[in-house]
Amino acid sequence: MNDIDIPMVLVGDSASMVVYGYNNTMPITMEELLLITKSVERGINKALIVADMPFMSYQSSIDKALENAGKFIKKSGAGAVKLEGGKEVCNIISSIVNIGIPVMGHIRLKPQSFHQTSGYKIQGKSINDAEKIMLDAIEVQKAGAFAIVLEGIPSQL
Repeated sequence: MNDIDIPMVLVGDSASMVVYGYNNTMPITMEELLLITKSVERGINKALIVADMPFMSYQSSIDKALENAGKFIKKSGAGAVKLEGGKEVCNIISSIVNIGIPVMGHIRLKPQSFHQTSGYKIQGKSINDAEKIMLDAIEVQKAGAFAIVLEGIPSQL
């Protein structure tokens, strides 16, 4: 893959299901994702590698988020991290960006919120929900995210 011109590779927490055989993304650990990200890094030398921060690796505190984001950069060779959430995680995004780690946001269908949303359902079908998604995107951008994953939304949105 070294000769393929792919600009970015996201090492996702979906490895929880496709590599480790879990039922959803929740059980995957930092250690498991660090190992996979490091493996990807050894096989790719041009692309920006974005490491997906797993469930509870950033939600409980800014200090924990900074420590775990740093692990992905230092130990796995990732060049950026991705985390799920809208305005509720903007303080975490800005804190990570402020220490020099690029952050990719991820809004709406959020696999780590699987239990809150009762599964994987299309988000933003109503005008009210669509407006919330747009506001989340703006807030995540203002917090410093360089890109945003928009998952499970209508194409019109």
